[in-house]
Amino acid sequence: MGELYDAIIIGSGAGGAAVAYKLVQRGKRVLLLEKGAFLPRDRSTLDVKQVFKEGRFKNHEPWVDGYNKMFIPGEFYNVGGKTKWYGAALLRFAPHEFRPDGAHQCLGWPIGYDDLAPYYDEAEHLLNVNCFDNEPELQSLLDSITAADGAWKPQPLPLGLKREILTDEEEAKHFDGYASACGYKSDAEWNLIDPIRGAPNFTLLTDKQVVSLTYEVEDPAVITGVVCADGSNYEAKAIVLAAGAMTSPRILQDHMTATGLDRSLPSAAVVGANFKFHINSALLGFSRFKNRDVLRKTAILLNEEFPHSTVQCLGWIDGDILGAQLPAAVPKFVSRAFGERAIGFFVTTEDGSDLANRIVSCGQSGGLPMMNYDLRRLKPADKEHRRLVRAFMARLIRAGLVGVDRYIGMAGTAHALGTLVTGTDPETSVTDANGRVHGTRGLYVGDGSVLPRSSRVNPALTIYAWGLRLGDHLAAAWD
Repeated sequence: MGELYDAIIIGSGAGGAAVAYKLVQRGKRVLLLEKGAFLPRDRSTLDVKQVFKEGRFKNHEPWVDGYNKMFIPGEFYNVGGKTKWYGAALLRFAPHEFRPDGAHQCLGWPIGYDDLAPYYDEAEHLLNVNCFDNEPELQSLLDSITAADGAWKPQPLPLGLKREILTDEEEAKHFDGYASACGYKSDAEWNLIDPIRGAPNFTLLTDKQVVSLTYEVEDPAVITGVVCADGSNYEAKAIVLAAGAMTSPRILQDHMTATGLDRSLPSAAVVGANFKFHINSALLGFSRFKNRDVLRKTAILLNEEFPHSTVQCLGWIDGDILGAQLPAAVPKFVSRAFGERAIGFFVTTEDGSDLANRIVSCGQSGGLPMMNYDLRRLKPADKEHRRLVRAFMARLIRAGLVGVDRYIGMAGTAHALGTLVTGTDPETSVTDANGRVHGTRGLYVGDGSVLPRSSRVNPALTIYAWGLRLGDHLAAAWD
């Protein structure tokens, strides 16, 4: 057995990197384990063909849905996790989104907005959050939408982007869904891991897939370390699950099954349950005129008629990007012509929680992991989303655009949340208000698994804030 760490963190995405950053800054010994490797910084992560057409950097591991149908979820295993690929929209949850909403099937948090507010402040500082002016064509379109219906309220979209991105057109056109090669886009690697990589109390190991937890012989609820797929093992005072809401619960499920904790742990029945990942649809509007805006993703629209939903602008779209999503039989000149006239929107609705919507490991039986998720269990959210899509499509038509929409579906797991929810009752939640798994010692959760609600906006900033808060909590307990 090698060095004993203060904390071992499994996963280097938003939550894991935030916990690591805080603990290292507080002088604690940290081991960060990442299943994947570093992404190249040679601008290949900006290449449409490699990113979208070939899917070079994406997960290729198959899953099954609740009907045993195989699919490939849109996961990423690399240093920085999905934050390398997200669109850098970094918004706070509203204060009311920490409270339960029974009519929309939303659970409540055991903490309030004020508990997370200082960590929102810190995360925004670390991630260089900025708002940008709308470019002329986008502003003209927003003016048309709001003039036709004043219920639509556009607001600046907070982005984790350095203003220098405007001097690099390739990066400016390729940040939404791409990994930055120059650090213009804030992510967990550039902004939290790189600043601590040289610290003597920090170790980052890549290509380290954690396959099981170790524990005290007399008590499997006392977690002492991890075992990796290559046979290596490590020990620490605390183990932090931060591998994402689709992986962290499976690690805990496998441990419970192997040790019998699935029959004795108070929260065993809800481990993996309450899975959510927003109801998302992509809308494309096509105008008669060629678009010349570059950044584009600078505004978000709210409408009180749809209180659990938002509409965001998407980043740059052209013929190459559009062509990568169309059948190969579509001629290039067609995709190019449409791409030059396309503007994209991302319609997001908060999905509620249902115990039947869950992640199941199936690891002990040798089967494929399962995502059992059905919108029919979430009727209020599904209804609002459908109404919103119809209403916004009508607004685009009134503004002179022809629109098409597409539900993102099961593969779009960028906002996966909720499978180890935080709460006060061990029978209905998995972790307490400080991220410790109920009924265990030494096991914590630092990623989006803990979020009881998905809210109506992107969850990344809230996951960063939760991770920073957890790091402070652990450091204070050891001081």
